Amino acid sequence: MEKTEDTLLIVEDNHPLREGIREILANAGYTVLAAANGLEALDTMKMVSPDMIISDISMPAMDGFTFFSHVRARPDWVTIPFIFLTAHGEHAEIIAGKNLGAEDYLVKPLSRDELLTTVRARLERSQQLQVVQLRQAYESSLTMLANAIDERNAATRGHVERVTGYAAVIAEEIGWQGRQLEQLRLGAILHDIGKIIIQESVLFKPGSLDTEEWQLIKKHPVTGADMVREIPFLLPAVPVIRHHHERWDGSGYPDRLAGQRIPPGARIVALADSFDAMTSDLPYHRAKSLENSLAEIVRCARTSFDPDVVAAFQRAWEAGCIQQIYDTWQINGKGCP
Repeated sequence: MEKTEDTLLIVEDNHPLREGIREILANAGYTVLAAANGLEALDTMKMVSPDMIISDISMPAMDGFTFFSHVRARPDWVTIPFIFLTAHGEHAEIIAGKNLGAEDYLVKPLSRDELLTTVRARLERSQQLQVVQLRQAYESSLTMLANAIDERNAATRGHVERVTGYAAVIAEEIGWQGRQLEQLRLGAILHDIGKIIIQESVLFKPGSLDTEEWQLIKKHPVTGADMVREIPFLLPAVPVIRHHHERWDGSGYPDRLAGQRIPPGARIVALADSFDAMTSDLPYHRAKSLENSLAEIVRCARTSFDPDVVAAFQRAWEAGCIQQIYDTWQINGKGCP
């Protein structure tokens, strides 16, 4: 028997049934806690927060529905998977449990296979949701960090979100999805993170940069890539961060890569970043119209930009996605819905 790290709480007033469920789950490797009713279960949860709750509905002292309401009222317990136990034929209880928001139900009497299959499926789903939530929280935190650069100057506020939005819709037009798209979003969020070490007087200088200042600006992709290289979760973002200023004809920086040698994600973010710069009022230039910026992007296919990325950008434009991202920020300063 392989021991798991999951702790399950069984709430059932029928002692033989409770012990039977406990034995099945314990033999399957789970740590199992037990209570005879909702009040006992709440006392148990003061000390241990279980990974799943399996609860009867009709119990003395506190029934399953009341117990469920108490659990869901606590922010730290709201994500615990909750499965109701109900007697055969009690359809009203099943419907009531679903209306409350319970993840599943099991009908008594239940078989060993039915119990274990349901528990494993719900735990796996819960873990998947936790990973998604963690990634979303991580992405939000990274966006806040990246925006620390933008917040130093009102003209660049929202740049991170817009570039990420433009990059995502371009990539979707190319056919990217799933993990590949998630990794692109990380790169887009962090593409300018290396600028955080550059002084504002240089970063937002209204006039031309001198040679020393320009060399400092050109270091930010390498600096940014080095900042995140040792974080395993962010490692896929490194090629985008380092190479988003490379150009299709090899005239970019820092490594003067050309054509297919430029990482695909970097080619997408390069276009998204350039388009946002063209359409924004910056200390060193006035914003161009969307239409003039589109024309500039198309003109620079095969020089600055990958022609396939330009074609995907045009498809996203024709679908209205690019304008939606831009317009949403112009109207209320928020990201694309």
